[in-house]
Amino acid sequence: VFSEGMICAEDELGIGQSHAGIMVLSDNPTVGMPAKEYFKVTNDTVFEIGLTPNRSDATSHIGVARDVAAYINTHYPDKIKVCYPKTDTFPVQSFPNPIKITVEDTIACPRYSGLYIKNIAVKESPDWLKTKLNTIGIRPINNIVDITQFVLFEMGQPLHAFDAKHVSGNHVIVKKVKKDTPFTPLDGIERKLNDTDLMICNAVEPMCIAGVMGGKDSGISQTTTDVFLESAYFNPVNIRKTSKFHTLKTDASFRYERGCDPNITTFAIKRAALLIQELAGGNISEITDIYPEKIEEKQVTINFQRLNILIGKDIEKTIVKNILSSLEMKIIHEDTENITLSIPTNKVDVTREADVIEEFLRIYGYNNVELKSTFVYTPSTLSESPLIRFK
Repeated sequence: VFSEGMICAEDELGIGQSHAGIMVLSDNPTVGMPAKEYFKVTNDTVFEIGLTPNRSDATSHIGVARDVAAYINTHYPDKIKVCYPKTDTFPVQSFPNPIKITVEDTIACPRYSGLYIKNIAVKESPDWLKTKLNTIGIRPINNIVDITQFVLFEMGQPLHAFDAKHVSGNHVIVKKVKKDTPFTPLDGIERKLNDTDLMICNAVEPMCIAGVMGGKDSGISQTTTDVFLESAYFNPVNIRKTSKFHTLKTDASFRYERGCDPNITTFAIKRAALLIQELAGGNISEITDIYPEKIEEKQVTINFQRLNILIGKDIEKTIVKNILSSLEMKIIHEDTENITLSIPTNKVDVTREADVIEEFLRIYGYNNVELKSTFVYTPSTLSESPLIRFK
């Protein structure tokens, strides 16, 4: 029999995950209409960037947008700005967080923020959210988990949602547990914990490998009605060791290993809580924020002459200042020879003068540094050098 087509399942068409069988269209669509119109498939463009390991500040859509805005504002007449999510509607009238939080190891966990949302409804996410996640290769699960994933990729801040009924004793304890303690994360494979692994525990047992993966039993399910939401900053070295020891690589560990911004935990948790309230209902508690020793912005002084020598070109001071300001580095002092900058805490790898010059040059453009017509090269005269004889 001559075949003019094939009836497909969702996953075969690339519009969903189900492989249960042939899709049944129940609402009698018009014969001959494009499937694109019926399934409301929109045209989109995906930019895939090559991210170097040091650029933890660009592991999010907003992080990339900061760079794009700085570049456009430097090289084009039209000026743009990054639009951050609004959280000013975060509930003023809320209730005390019923979950007590204790951080036993403030070196491995310098900051831990958490809140409680009660009377939520776990269900399928709306199409707009599923589309955004599908576009970047993330499988939608439910509205609560999908929101934590959305905020992770939007802001670069990992979040974790616990089913509150599994927080025994209404107590969250951030600590390291005894070596060889058994624990089964979301992948279903039981592991023996190392004594260097930081764990998120309740009053009875571990619930989550901090910054890496949640536990099989404490996650969100269809019966969840109350949620404890976590937004924390973990020590990158600690997370890197744990991730490597257990061979667990996740989107959260990818960011924590490189260094997240310690000063956006409450901003991100407000963003996620408001989205949960919008898509799942519920009432939001006050935020508990354990942050005993604030991580301040580093200050770095740049010498204009050294900048020109290192780059190999004399660049106007106003251009230097404008580009560094566009990268959200605040000028706190300047004179004829130097400027002192306050570096945002999202730029983990910017700690020295040379780092700031590199940041400037990324936006200024390496190709805008012209090659000289002649090069000076002085060959070595150490003909009797033991190293040369060895070679």
